[in-house]
Amino acid sequence: MELGGECEPRNVRMDAGRLGAAVELVRSRKAVAQLCVIRDGRVVVDQAIGCAPDALFWLFSASKPYVAIVIHRLVEARQLHLDDAVAAYWPEFAEFGKRDITVRQVLRHRSGLTTVGRYLAEARAMSDWDRSLRRIEQARPLWPIDTVAYSPLAFGFVLGEVARRCSGQPFEELVRRFVLEPLGVTNTFLGLPADQWHRNVPIRVGGPIGPIVQSIVNNRATRQAVVPAAGISTTARELAAFYQALLDGGAGPGGRVLRPESVAAAVEPTSEGELDRTVGAPIRWSQGFQLGGPRFVPNVITPLGMTSSPRTFGHNGSNCCIGWADPDRRLAYAYLTNRIGRRDIDAAHHAAVADKILEATFD
Repeated sequence: MELGGECEPRNVRMDAGRLGAAVELVRSRKAVAQLCVIRDGRVVVDQAIGCAPDALFWLFSASKPYVAIVIHRLVEARQLHLDDAVAAYWPEFAEFGKRDITVRQVLRHRSGLTTVGRYLAEARAMSDWDRSLRRIEQARPLWPIDTVAYSPLAFGFVLGEVARRCSGQPFEELVRRFVLEPLGVTNTFLGLPADQWHRNVPIRVGGPIGPIVQSIVNNRATRQAVVPAAGISTTARELAAFYQALLDGGAGPGGRVLRPESVAAAVEPTSEGELDRTVGAPIRWSQGFQLGGPRFVPNVITPLGMTSSPRTFGHNGSNCCIGWADPDRRLAYAYLTNRIGRRDIDAAHHAAVADKILEATFD
């Protein structure tokens, strides 16, 4: 994988004009942003707009695939079995109707445990690991087990605590050993170190609750906390490198992230056309990733690109930050911004940028 400067688009069979149109879409939004596109292992776009190339963006839910990789690595090591109950590793989890929830169901967003109480209260608690766990222990599933219902924050704390208990290591250490070291990255953090604070990009949030969300997400305690489902801070270059390693069968510059068969299992579809009760629309889920491809309801926008391949896998983060890989077009992509506005408008913007990149490929 070549991660030097940008290569000529024609050298990787991409159209420079359409790539330029994608970059102009990003610039026209007038947000702080980074965009990185890798094709055939070569960087073809690497743009920082309104920030330094090494500025660190908080990924929101685009962090979830890092959690998934840790879980799949523990499965490879036979320290964890996906069809075991979460309570087999974390007995206190079993209370209030959660005894039969399996690790696999959490990974597939089928646990029924979506938000724990009101979402803002859950968000305010997320910088405190122990407090978040106690809230989860006292929670009841909002939906019957095996219902497709996206879990924004509990997903990470449940899987993170299972990983911690079965390995005996802090979750942030597992992310470092299993993901960051094999990738050979130096600008990706789960819990931003104090000496890197000056590099963080503050989030701007519109709407009536915007100031409240900003006060939580831009707080130093939040950015420095271990929030598995949302708390990765990184650059577009390093997020795209994460997806390039998965395109390469799980092989990173510093070692193997996953075995090829584990990558295949992680991106295998687990829901096709089922209504996601949290989102209110069908989402194509796998075991830790969102999937691209056709939508089952007209006019439902996917930020992974309306023309994305069904084999595309990645994850959206609050229509603010996103990363994905398209095995058919041999693309790894990351687009990070500092802005959250109206969900439909933001999703349409991300879809438009992705589609320009997809239109630029030819074989």
